[in-house]
Amino acid sequence: MKNRLRIVFFGTPEFAVASLERLAKGDDCIAAVVTAPDKPAGRGLRLKHSPVKEYALKNNIPVLQPVNLKDESFLQELTNIKPDIQVVVAFRILPREVWSLPSLGTFNLHSSLLPDYRGAAPINWVLINGETETGITTFFLEDTIDTGNIIFQEKTSIAADETAGELHDRLKIMGAELVMKTMDAIQADATRQISQHDLTSLEKIIHRAPKIYKEDCHINWRNNVLHIYNLIRGLSPYPGAFTELDSGGQSYYLKIFKADLEYNSPTIDPGCFLTDHKSFFKIAANDGYLHLRELQISGRRPMGINEFLRGFGKIFT
Repeated sequence: MKNRLRIVFFGTPEFAVASLERLAKGDDCIAAVVTAPDKPAGRGLRLKHSPVKEYALKNNIPVLQPVNLKDESFLQELTNIKPDIQVVVAFRILPREVWSLPSLGTFNLHSSLLPDYRGAAPINWVLINGETETGITTFFLEDTIDTGNIIFQEKTSIAADETAGELHDRLKIMGAELVMKTMDAIQADATRQISQHDLTSLEKIIHRAPKIYKEDCHINWRNNVLHIYNLIRGLSPYPGAFTELDSGGQSYYLKIFKADLEYNSPTIDPGCFLTDHKSFFKIAANDGYLHLRELQISGRRPMGINEFLRGFGKIFT
């Protein structure tokens, strides 16, 4: 019978909850969860727990929320817990003082096939770049972000119309299972680590996956339709690709979550639109049109194109 490990889990967003839940249902002990400090949210600016903290509280798992990961009191708390292993899923960079603490090490789940798409937003960028395949990776932490030795990887195909939200939901479930597989292999001393350096070459392009900023979300309609289509699905539902449309002397801010491609030489300038005010609303790109399917006008909730045209179609002429 294997020894029961003491685990400290690091994570914050909903993506990490699937892995935490899977670990909690296993045979080992979740000694503590480390997550982001509560943040004010909503109109009342009430403090909001992270999804990982919500799960931990409901399941009586101790929660730590350090502002500074090098704070001596936090490091002492971790030392007192005496973790055998630490698991990181969608958390910030850990300093050496933290990741080097457990006897069995600290491993991270990353939602790409490392060394490709290192960074904060791999799910978004694989779609924005039009990739047809991605995956998940577990690896041991080192000082440099996303560069440690690979433990396991699993690949998955990307559907041509898949959005970031849909891929996120698939990868979090795949990731939870890979976390458990990694835990079992580490405990059995059965990991065959692969250096990421060995997977790089001068011939292979290694993409980056940096944090998404507002300027990354702005649609340039002079690009081709496939580029824009991939941008839209890569940012859907959050943070959302956006554009401004002018009509009747006013400018309207729109987020676009879903669209269809039309390869047809535009009869209007890029960024201009055509609509029958009843069933379609399309915007010209460099080499075709994007038919809007799901969008949000500033100050309103997201809606399908038919609802949008019923409520706002007449203002676009």
